[in-house]
Amino acid sequence: MIDLGASLLSPAVLCFVLGAAAHGLRSDLRLPDAMFSVLSAYLMLAIGLKGGAALAATPFAAFVGPAAGALALGCAIPVWTYALLRRLGGFSAADAAAVAAHYGSVSAVTFAAVIDGLGRAGVGFEGYAAALLALLEAPAILIALALGGLGGARGGAGHGGTEGALGRVLAEVATGKSVVLLVGGLAIGALVGPSGLGPVKPFFVDLFPGVLCLFLLDLGRVAAERARDFRAAGPWLALFAVLAPVVHGALGVLVAYGTGMSQGGAVVLGTLAASASYIAAPAAVRLALPEANPGLYLTASLAITFPFNIVFGIALYAAMARLVYG
Repeated sequence: MIDLGASLLSPAVLCFVLGAAAHGLRSDLRLPDAMFSVLSAYLMLAIGLKGGAALAATPFAAFVGPAAGALALGCAIPVWTYALLRRLGGFSAADAAAVAAHYGSVSAVTFAAVIDGLGRAGVGFEGYAAALLALLEAPAILIALALGGLGGARGGAGHGGTEGALGRVLAEVATGKSVVLLVGGLAIGALVGPSGLGPVKPFFVDLFPGVLCLFLLDLGRVAAERARDFRAAGPWLALFAVLAPVVHGALGVLVAYGTGMSQGGAVVLGTLAASASYIAAPAAVRLALPEANPGLYLTASLAITFPFNIVFGIALYAAMARLVYG
């Protein structure tokens, strides 16, 4: 199982740290935007293809319980996150909804990091985990933005009020690059099955860890750049951005245990629950809640929670799973 020492010394984590250090040293290290876009597309499609092929070989009865548990988490997390930020944090409806959308949704790159770590540690997990990732991508965003509308946020009302804004958000999320590649990859993988995936395995499976390292190298730089907005987030939100993933990760592990997933699967679901979106959610929030402060939701999700999960969190959720599974 993954431990903290192995996690800290993994190539993916060290590449992330290198990217952050390069920014601190004012290096000109930076991947071209076009290359960053290609790498992100590769990761989404590779995750989808592998997950779809595994899903094709999974009995429906074995998938339905974990899927229902994951979906329940994805719907509940934005509700209590929004309430907490409104009541204890004193956030406006728009800012609370924006942060809740990010923390209810998931980070596909954090998912890629945990499956890479489990693979290096030789720990098995349910191959259909990518389908859980797809299930968790959108519902939380829609729920959080609906709460923001009910709480008095303008919600980009323009034409049609909150309902019109949510409709536009649904279209934005459903047609976004990450969702199209992930869901499309799942469908292709399910259609061709494990044997059909064989011809492209050297590219989409064997090269996956190396591509992840390159992607995290640049994300380390991006996270370090966002860290300059730490003051805008404030100490309360910074504390939330560290404690929320710990609580959500523990809940994910417990849900996995209760729905019959393996110990490795519990690490994956715990990591998914603990992660925060910084790709799909920002685009939806900018569309539906233009008055929300990006210095809050982007700094919390990308500059605090993402590095915490990559460097420490995955090992922590693995330790939680060991404790629960005995």
